[in-house]
Amino acid sequence: MDAMFYHDGQWTTENPKLLGPADHAFWMASMVFDGARAFDGLTPDLDLHCQRVIRSARKMLMEPQISWEEVQKLALEAVSRFPAGTALYIKPMFFCADGFLLPEASKTQFVLHVFKAPMPGAEGFSAMTQNQYARAWPSMAPTDAKASCLYPNGQRATKEANAAGFDTAVMLDGDGNVAEFASSNLWIAKDGKIATPAANGTFLSGITRARVLALLREHGANVEERTITPEEVKSADEVFSTGNYGKVIHVNRLDDRKLSYGPAAQLAHKLYMDYAKSTGAR
Repeated sequence: MDAMFYHDGQWTTENPKLLGPADHAFWMASMVFDGARAFDGLTPDLDLHCQRVIRSARKMLMEPQISWEEVQKLALEAVSRFPAGTALYIKPMFFCADGFLLPEASKTQFVLHVFKAPMPGAEGFSAMTQNQYARAWPSMAPTDAKASCLYPNGQRATKEANAAGFDTAVMLDGDGNVAEFASSNLWIAKDGKIATPAANGTFLSGITRARVLALLREHGANVEERTITPEEVKSADEVFSTGNYGKVIHVNRLDDRKLSYGPAAQLAHKLYMDYAKSTGAR
């Protein structure tokens, strides 16, 4: 079994077919999701991810018919259906099939998708800088939600990066400053100082980002949230990411520069994994 789905009270290992061309989510994008992880019997910050998917749905004019606690309970049940310790991606989603210009909020539906996804190793990933695709300002898109409609620009940047021989791309905000990677938050280290772009509403300030930021500060690291320019990323000693899929991963190549797995990224990774272990197995 590679995946498990839950919808309308039913569990299945087959991808359920839920939408048609007349459905609101199909043509008007009333759909949100979140991503959590299970690995080594751990589900760090699962509660925060379940809370956020509820908030995201409401930001997209939907009204979830179940609570975040129920979402978490279903997610843990799905995890328990796999062999103990299996590395999994946990994806709770809300969507609305009913409605015309606006979703019919009271008929918001929930679906859960949990699937096998190995945790990335220590080899890192490559990234290219680009300025063709940018993150939107909050007045231009629902950037305060983890909404499916926000992801196509990142997909286009990723495809461009892949065509050039890279795994992902660095994305900018509307002022030309660094926002994040195409699908994860970005960090740099230079001369012993660690920095990540200040949350300005153009990108999702992630749960893993917040956790790592708090852990680094508790550890006494010199870390700050601030405006970061593309030139600073290009000249950094280290570049790394935080995000649900890989938690903390270092960049091994940025444009034509090879980068090492440096002390800042190693510290962030260790602190996060120690935190995850401290939460205990579920």
